[in-house]
Amino acid sequence: MRKIWIIYLLLIACFAFYVLNYRAQSQISDQRNAGGLRGSMDEKYVMVTFQMGIDYWKSGLKGFEDAAQALNVSVEYRGATQRDVHEQRTVLEQVIAKKPAGIAISAMHAAELTATINKAVEAGIPVVLFDSDAPGSRAFSFLGTNNYAAGARAAGKMAELTGGRGKLAIITVPDQQNHLDRTQGFVDTIAAEFPEQSVVVIKNGKGDPLFSRQAAEEILQSFPDVAGIFTTEANGGIGVAEAVREYSPSVAGPRIVSFDTDKGTLDLVKSGDIDATMAQGTWNMGYWAMQFLFSLNHGMNEAWNPGSLPVPQQVDTGITVVTRQNVNDYYAK
Repeated sequence: MRKIWIIYLLLIACFAFYVLNYRAQSQISDQRNAGGLRGSMDEKYVMVTFQMGIDYWKSGLKGFEDAAQALNVSVEYRGATQRDVHEQRTVLEQVIAKKPAGIAISAMHAAELTATINKAVEAGIPVVLFDSDAPGSRAFSFLGTNNYAAGARAAGKMAELTGGRGKLAIITVPDQQNHLDRTQGFVDTIAAEFPEQSVVVIKNGKGDPLFSRQAAEEILQSFPDVAGIFTTEANGGIGVAEAVREYSPSVAGPRIVSFDTDKGTLDLVKSGDIDATMAQGTWNMGYWAMQFLFSLNHGMNEAWNPGSLPVPQQVDTGITVVTRQNVNDYYAK
């Protein structure tokens, strides 16, 4: 008799699970038929960056806000005011304490932020990374440039500009994963594909125009015949351009390949001080980060595809090369 009751209870539990799952899928279907899934304005998602005031984040934040508007949810923008990982970790802790519906974060330093990112996930808050990854964390997804491939693309452009000959230098930010990947992609491609070129020095520009200028001046003094300088971020490009202009005002200095499309960098591409810059799909990063967080918060993929990944683990948001020929297309409209 006891076995029969156990079987009855199991059947009832299975039926209840089926009914609840059917109702959840029906609600999703009804919402889609009514014009797509919609949230509510008290459902808040937070974007967290560092160096909040710089132009670079504007396009990604716009994508984040555009997606939120389409989904009828609210967003908040937070971040470290400086390039300070301790400040960014403190900001992230404060955001977690408010229990938002989801967090999109660009990790300034992967190792330093992994534990705090994991804390958010363990608290039931969906987290996706964008622009700069933290590969060891439990974040659900990374949306950003394939930075190794972008470095390789920059190497190809540099070889084109220099005729595939001469000494090259790199100014980067060595404690940030995306910059490490760009640097490695550049170095590996030069070594593998351009035997008459070599990377002779790599310096830390600290993501700052002044430090990058100083690094470039040291390169120009130590290697006056350097053919090209690759800088892995926008502030570096501005600093390098200033150093080259000061060092060789009357003759052509080393070719410069930079990164990103803030107005200062675009102006220098337009004037010819920077030969090329690599444009990232920053709006895509913000837009799809918001979409992924909404999907995670609502369990959408699990409902429709049980057993599948809730969101893609990695999304390449693309890269293009900007030169004087197409620079006008990249100014903010």
